[in-house]
Amino acid sequence: MTFLVDAQLPRRVAAWLTAAGGDAVHTLDLPDANRTTDEQVIAVADREGRAVVTKDADFVDSHLLKGRPAKLLLISTGNVGNRDLEALMAPLIPDIIREFGIHAFLELGPGGLVVRG
Repeated sequence: MTFLVDAQLPRRVAAWLTAAGGDAVHTLDLPDANRTTDEQVIAVADREGRAVVTKDADFVDSHLLKGRPAKLLLISTGNVGNRDLEALMAPLIPDIIREFGIHAFLELGPGGLVVRG
């Protein structure tokens, strides 16, 4: 599974996904870095078959209304520290990868992983 991690999330999220067997890039790895627009993020993700990993609800609207990005992981934990985010996310990465084989929209919140569509 391949991922594109959006600017509001730390670069280390991409490292966690990669360490768990995924292929992840962060917007910092793109030519415009964190100035990359949402539309550019969607275009890169869809062209490369990547799931967008974000906290930005604008991506939810675009996914639900336009089907873009094709795959979306919404992080809805609120403001949590990197350690807490890693403690929540890292053990669930195999589940995230598996669920993206079937579903297009997942949400990771304080209570865990939820399939949205």
